[in-house]
Parts: sequence; structure tokens; C-alpha cells
Amino acid sequence: MKLATLALSTLESFMHNRMIVVVLVLAVCIVMLMMFPLLNASYRTNAENQQAMASAVLEVISNVMSFVSGLGSLLAAWVAVDAVSSELKSGTVLAVMARPVKRWEFLLGKFLGVMLFMACYVGMLISVSYLLAWLGGVKIQASPWVLLIYPLVRYSIYAALAVLCATVVHPVVGMGAIFVVSLLTEVVMPGTATWYPKLAWLKTAIYYLLPSTNLLTEGRFLSLRQASVKQTTWIEHAISLGYGLDCALIILLLAMWVFHYRSLLRND
Repeated sequence: MKLATLALSTLESFMHNRMIVVVLVLAVCIVMLMMFPLLNASYRTNAENQQAMASAVLEVISNVMSFVSGLGSLLAAWVAVDAVSSELKSGTVLAVMARPVKRWEFLLGKFLGVMLFMACYVGMLISVSYLLAWLGGVKIQASPWVLLIYPLVRYSIYAALAVLCATVVHPVVGMGAIFVVSLLTEVVMPGTATWYPKLAWLKTAIYYLLPSTNLLTEGRFLSLRQASVKQTTWIEHAISLGYGLDCALIILLLAMWVFHYRSLLRND
């Protein structure tokens, strides 16, 4: 009951945060701009170029999803940092603890509130994807559960990392660190540019140290053919999702351990 109350109150606070609303409105405006090329593609589609136009439309949709989904990773980190740091900065965390609420319950409640918010965000992302596909005259063959679960698991990693940062450093420093982590994960993943030979070991070390969020990119499941979607087996899904959940859990447990020994006084 305590966790549900904390999660719902956290979700409600996000709905009243003007900065979050502004970011969401900007994201919607950018997506709306992408609708015009899709409408044009649908108008130009005929029997001869149907397959080629469908591939082009899905490419556009994949790019839009990549943008909105990538924005979601930073959004998850931002709202998680804000959810914890605002309570610590204002001192209201002391009032919450007096209910009584254990420290691990406080962090877990905030984390669950963030994930509820991101679930709403993913719901919007999926709705926009199917709307764009409808406007472009194509059909997304990827299973809806894939488009739902994969980004949520990825966002849980960023949210857990943000909660950890919020317990030990200033919010600005924490967001800067998370941004650096997100960039590093992009430049060390397989298939990226080769590093200087003497630094190849460093690239490998960073790859294994940081979360491999590229395994949880739902955009790679967009396809014209159902057969190509089935190439990913249930075992592969389980391994990828299990890795993401395990990574988020370890980071969140580390945050709880650090928070247990942290002073809650505002001047500390």
C-alpha cells in the first residue's frame, strides 16, 4: 500500500511539472511534422512501386520511433532524478519517512512512479507508430508486446541509474553523467567505428561495464514480413529482456544501499 501511494503521488507530480509537459508537446510537434512525408508516400504508391514505397515508409517510421524512443531514455532519467532530488532538496523526504516509510520503500516507490509515467509514454509511442503506419498505407508486423516491453525494460535501466545518481550527486551532475553513459553505449557497441588499436581494450571494457541498451532497441523489430520478425526466438527475447531487468535491479539495489547510509538533511 505504501509503495502504491508513493508511486501514484510521484506520477501525479509529473503531470503538474510544466517542463515535462513542454518536452512532451515538442516531441508531439516533431512527430506531427513527420506525417507529411508519409501522406505524400501514400499518395504516390501504386502497384509497381508498392513494395519499395512500403519499405521507405517503414524506414521513416523506424527513424521516428528511434528519435521518440531515444528521447524517452533521457526523459526516464530526468524524471527519476527530479523525483528523488526534489524531495531531498525540499526536505519533504523527512515527512515521508515519518509515516513511517523505510528508505528502500521510498526509492522503490519513486522508481515505480517513474515507470508508470514511462508506461504512459510508451503507450503514446505505440499509438503514434501505428498511426504513422496507417497514414503511410503499411502495416507494422512486429508484435505489440515487443513494442511495449522492450522500451520499458530499457527505460528501467536509465531510471534506476538516475535514482542512483540522485542519491549521491547534484541533479545536474547526475544528468550529465547519464548523458555521457548514453553516448558511450552508442560508440562502443558492436559495428561502430574501430578505436585506435592501443585503446581497443578500453572499448571492450566499457562495452561490458555499461548496460548494452542496443539489445533492447524495439525499432529493430519493424518489418514488412512476418517471417523476418519470427527470426527472433522466445529464448533470445528472454535473454535480452532478462539481461535488461537484471541490470536495472542491480543498479536499483545499489542505489538503495547507498541511500541507506546517506544523510537526509538538506545542508548535506
